[in-house]
Amino acid sequence: MIKAVIFDMFETLVTLFVGKTYFSENVVADLGLEHELDTYRKAWHATENDRTLGKITFAQGIETALRELGKYTPEKVELVISHRLAALQDTFSAIPKESVQLLQELKKRGIEIGLMTNTFSDERDFVKACELFPYFDVPLISYEIGICKPSQEMFDMMKKRLGVSAAECLYVGDGGSRELYAAREAGMKPVQCTWFHDLAFEPHVPCPILDEFEHAEKQLDILKFL
Repeated sequence: MIKAVIFDMFETLVTLFVGKTYFSENVVADLGLEHELDTYRKAWHATENDRTLGKITFAQGIETALRELGKYTPEKVELVISHRLAALQDTFSAIPKESVQLLQELKKRGIEIGLMTNTFSDERDFVKACELFPYFDVPLISYEIGICKPSQEMFDMMKKRLGVSAAECLYVGDGGSRELYAAREAGMKPVQCTWFHDLAFEPHVPCPILDEFEHAEKQLDILKFL
């Protein structure tokens, strides 16, 4: 019997691919560094682990990447941050009503709700301020706890804090960070959500459709797995 549903955040409850998007190609265009996209992207991705685990902020990651290119100025970092925040504002201003309805229905049914998200400093702030956050009985945000998916430690922490067994947990995510494999390894029932999949574009698609997992094409389809 499912007693808890655990959600990923990005490309599961909200999507970065609505309204303004802001990825590496946008950053270099803003800074006039289009010819250095590959170099910038490599330097930026090198900071991902530290950004995810709360060792550095998003702004510090930008600074580190630009210093690697020899292009750092405080003004450039401020420009990137302002455009990044505008894109995140678009994301969290467009939370689908279906995501809210799903969480509301789970609450009505007495189902515990968990959140497991690999999140940078700026994303963390938006997540905690959004209308979905009060629905989470246990929110685990990598930036705050210093652990990220697919670590089994994060899944163990969730089970312990929810007070449920792995077999009583349904895990819902788009599949990025090998989260569905990790959930299955932890003993949970994983379901790949695909309702945002068609919005993503290369090279930023977090995860392809994985045939070995069950799928949910709409948010409320999750109720079929309870």
